[in-house]
Amino acid sequence: MLNISYNQLNKKVNLTKYSAYAKAHQVRHFKYFNRFLLAFAIIGIIILFLPWTQTVSGTGFVTTLTPGQRPQTIQSTIPGRIEQWFVREGDYVAKGDTILFISEIKNEYQDPRLVQRTQEQREAKSNAVVSYQGKVLALESQIDALQNERGLKTQQVQNKLKQAEYKIKSDSIDLVAAKTNKDIAQKQYLRTATLQEEGLKSTADVEDKRLKFQETEAKLIGQENKLLASKNELINARLDINRTAAEYAEKISKVQSDRFTASSSQFDTEAQVSKLENETANYELRDKMRFILAPQNGYINKAIKAGIGETFKEGEQLVGIMPADYDLAIETFVAPIDLPLIHVGENIRVQFDGWPAIIFSGWPDASFGTYGGKVVAVETFISSNGKFRVLVAPNPNTESWPKNVSVGSGARTIALLKDVPIWYELWRQLNGFPQDYYLPKNSDNSKKK
Repeated sequence: MLNISYNQLNKKVNLTKYSAYAKAHQVRHFKYFNRFLLAFAIIGIIILFLPWTQTVSGTGFVTTLTPGQRPQTIQSTIPGRIEQWFVREGDYVAKGDTILFISEIKNEYQDPRLVQRTQEQREAKSNAVVSYQGKVLALESQIDALQNERGLKTQQVQNKLKQAEYKIKSDSIDLVAAKTNKDIAQKQYLRTATLQEEGLKSTADVEDKRLKFQETEAKLIGQENKLLASKNELINARLDINRTAAEYAEKISKVQSDRFTASSSQFDTEAQVSKLENETANYELRDKMRFILAPQNGYINKAIKAGIGETFKEGEQLVGIMPADYDLAIETFVAPIDLPLIHVGENIRVQFDGWPAIIFSGWPDASFGTYGGKVVAVETFISSNGKFRVLVAPNPNTESWPKNVSVGSGARTIALLKDVPIWYELWRQLNGFPQDYYLPKNSDNSKKK
């Protein structure tokens, strides 16, 4: 009370008679208050030495443990036009179920009998291959026949050549005999002519000897002609050998050329058959692609292309699907300064959006509404938000995560680090120091130490 007046009532009025004054000036209250302050100070000092778990907080969202279990969109590998939907949004589909049917928009694939016609072309070309194979076999048989005929013909002309050689030898012997006969006839004629001059032989004998001499001379000339004819036959036989070899070589070469042409046509037709088989397989696969099927069991989330008759290009998103079977995980993000403190296998506490929780970050055992997790992957490259991505999976040694948690909902993570006294944590917070760096017990570095 301010003393703004010179009339001091506390000096004129006895305040001890009032109960309020007595209660306000009792010494016992001060003693209790001092004891309370002392007890509070002792408890505060004790609390300062209690263990406190350092933590690294992060925010993220619920995802799945493997990429194949995450929400996905279904695209078409071919351009087309939507003709019919077989599902509605929210429907459950099994793997292989038909979601929608599309039709072709490219002119070269619009023939409804395209596969059948291509198969017919393939069959026709296959028959042509068989025909060429038969032609090749026939030409090979013809070549074998010509080679056999050439061998026989060669033997024939060689025999003829030998006959000509033998005939020349025979004619040569006959020629020598004819020369001998001529010489004998000439000597007999001269001897008879001499005897006739001496009167020992008649003129008739001389004329006989002259006639015989002329006959032997004619036979000699005939034998010489015969020998020349035999030599000509030998030359002709040799020419027949060369002519036969050249003739059959030309015939065989021509047939071989025809065989090579048939083989080339066969190989070209086989290539066309292979191309048609490839086209047939592609057309059959493309025909199956007109039915958009579910890649796995799941639920239809949203139809991205909804209208009947709506066209689209290849690779465009048509419908979204959420897999039915998945393992939950948390995709959280931590600051670069906290990245060295996060290790694979680290214990994490998770708070899901929509689930009430009472959190004491330094005393995880005293918290309520959080769930245990474990770090399974730490990204080594910074994300677009300036933080590093960490993937957290459920810890099998702790409580199970809620079953009603949806993929995509928010989550807050608390990584449990080193245990320190509370006074040290307060001192660290006041000075703005980071959490203590440490290595988990099961890390390779700790083993090396």
